[in-house]
Amino acid sequence: VSGLTVTPTEGHAAAAGRAGAQVNDAMAQHGDDVLYEVLPGRVALITLNRPDRLNALTMQMQEMYFDALERADADPEVSIIVVTGVGRGFCAGADVELLKTIGGKGTEGMKHDRNVDQILAYSITKPIIAAVNGACAGLGFVLAVMADIRFSTETAKFTSAFAKRGLIAEHGISWALPRIVGISNAMDILMSARIVPGAEAKSMGLVTAVYPDAETLRKEVIEYARQMAIHCSPASLAEIKAQVYHHASATPREAFDESSSLMLKSFKHPDSKEGVDSYNENREPVWQGLKFGRIAKL
Repeated sequence: VSGLTVTPTEGHAAAAGRAGAQVNDAMAQHGDDVLYEVLPGRVALITLNRPDRLNALTMQMQEMYFDALERADADPEVSIIVVTGVGRGFCAGADVELLKTIGGKGTEGMKHDRNVDQILAYSITKPIIAAVNGACAGLGFVLAVMADIRFSTETAKFTSAFAKRGLIAEHGISWALPRIVGISNAMDILMSARIVPGAEAKSMGLVTAVYPDAETLRKEVIEYARQMAIHCSPASLAEIKAQVYHHASATPREAFDESSSLMLKSFKHPDSKEGVDSYNENREPVWQGLKFGRIAKL
């Protein structure tokens, strides 16, 4: 990404076994603070599961979360990733332990530590959808903003909280948030550090839709993800995600030229033919997706 450089931390396909093993090992050592499951319909569900602390992130949880993202990205049976929380909170921010760890690293330490690198989410090729079921604050707010799409309950509460703690706009959120809600709304959210309820978050464009309660939210978001997985080519989704983030800092000419090149390459991918054939035959598509390869590499 020009302006906010994002490079994969490793080849995700090669990392499948390692990431899966790390998630399982971490859960065995630290309980089930981050749950991972693949649902019917090619949807990976990652659930923050520390409800007694409103799912505040420990260092172990953050590592488990990133491992789960990489695990889902490497899994050929997963097309979409959904992230949510258990209980009254989505994620109330960083646990005191994590804050101390981050504070002790120094600038160079943070630059090279994958486990505090929130923009890792941008290197995940598959769509990440945040289902914000409750309190979403500080580092939890960053986690939601770094998702590609967000939904919430009407009563969810969003707050950056940073200015009220003597902190700055952390983890690249100063790049991401204005591109979602505009500069004025981003300044409001970051400078006032006020609580933004779900309904207002919807009016700002921070979330795509709001639902009356957590149960409805979970059901609707999973179905949204399932429909995307059925009807949209995983190869197309990977390229569109990369285009949107890369072109956010590109010139119109650069965006046009790269898109034109990618369009010609997309015709070489079997999903292009399958998209047309399935439409003409009035059936669900059978995508080869990323198993065949990335469009950009054809």
